[in-house]
Amino acid sequence: MTRRDYTPRPWQPPMTGHLLNVERGALFCPMGSGKTVSTLTALDALHLAGEDHPTLILAPLRVARNTWPEDAQKWSHLRHVSVMPIVGSESERRAALKYDASVYTTNYENLEWLVNYWGERWPYRTVVADELSKLKSFRLRQGGKRAAALGKVAHPKVKRFIGLTGTPASNGLQDLWGQVWFLDGGVRLGRTYDAFRQRWFQKSHDGFGMKALPHAQAEIQEKLRDICLTVDLADYVQIDEPIVNNIFVDLPPRAAALYRDMEKKMFMELEGHDVEAFNAAARTIKCLQIANGAAYIDDQGNWKDVHDEKLQALDDVVEEAAGAPVLVAYHFKSDLARLQRAYPDGINIATKDGLAAAKAGKGRVWFGHPASIGHGVDGLQEHCNQLVYFGHWWNLEERMQILERIGPTRQMQAGKKRPVFVHNIIARRTVDELVIERVVSKREVQDILLEAMKRRAS
Repeated sequence: MTRRDYTPRPWQPPMTGHLLNVERGALFCPMGSGKTVSTLTALDALHLAGEDHPTLILAPLRVARNTWPEDAQKWSHLRHVSVMPIVGSESERRAALKYDASVYTTNYENLEWLVNYWGERWPYRTVVADELSKLKSFRLRQGGKRAAALGKVAHPKVKRFIGLTGTPASNGLQDLWGQVWFLDGGVRLGRTYDAFRQRWFQKSHDGFGMKALPHAQAEIQEKLRDICLTVDLADYVQIDEPIVNNIFVDLPPRAAALYRDMEKKMFMELEGHDVEAFNAAARTIKCLQIANGAAYIDDQGNWKDVHDEKLQALDDVVEEAAGAPVLVAYHFKSDLARLQRAYPDGINIATKDGLAAAKAGKGRVWFGHPASIGHGVDGLQEHCNQLVYFGHWWNLEERMQILERIGPTRQMQAGKKRPVFVHNIIARRTVDELVIERVVSKREVQDILLEAMKRRAS
């Protein structure tokens, strides 16, 4: 069979109309399906219709700090929407609250502080919980402190509450009660968590934990039918190409300074080590290393950490996958070492045992080098439909070959009617962007580099 030359396409969202009709409800949609832009579009429409109170969006830190503000600027119809992140130190958060915005974003870790800061003056009549499953720990007594803090205002102070998640019950039906309480105050699944458990669960045979009764899932689904909506991409688009999700990260100041030194001077000093690139090719390689988060300091393979921004972005993808395997493509050995350190239970599918484990569906993170698991590797598509390019390289053939392992054709052969997601983790203002341009346009590497150098020199 001839290899398909995939060119992943950006996804444009179908969900805006649904969100406009929601006062309290949940939208179940996978990463990359456009939930951010759909939500912002719906919020903008509500504002135009007379909603004059600001909106609060809760999200993981990187998503609150970068993704929501950037998406507002990415789409021309949203560029007038002001999005202010409430993140950072307490002084930075207080300063952000003084800014007059229509939408504020913050991470879940700041919930207690934010609720205490406003007290009875709580100003947000609409709250959007991006990754609603982070509130699953809520209980009327005990439970998670962050969820409990939000619980104080969720019903008395909030008119509209919208939950967004792709994984509402990753650990089972018991996860649902805390999330749904924020939508209806316990009307559908019981006023208390104990009442919920007594109605739909029983103790496991071994005496540890609880298991759902045979009728539980059907009854719970029926209870939630009127306030929960699942978006299936297959209902809106032909699933015949991978769907691309570009995830941009910014280098921290120290890493950015090292990168600029290497890019301009072909030299940098890293933790007392002088690192030098002797030609343009070596400089490009060093820049790619820094973009990924580490850099080699000698010819013996020793390297030093520079930043972990890409690892944090990968965490978001892995968390939203909720246990389903994610295939991670890396390039440098330092990348693999750092990935294995971050995910000790990860599987290196370049090894015989690792490949066998992946084919059996084991593990939540699989590591693979495009040059080593391209041709001849089969069976991964049975369990995996998400690929993350953690590190980027100019070789388009190798890049396409690792995608082919779980690509649409393989999914079809396995009888799976599901989209394939390609997540590109891209360090902004680095050579990563040039590699992605090469992938999309298939232009010659030399032409892209020369043009990029001209742009930066001007």
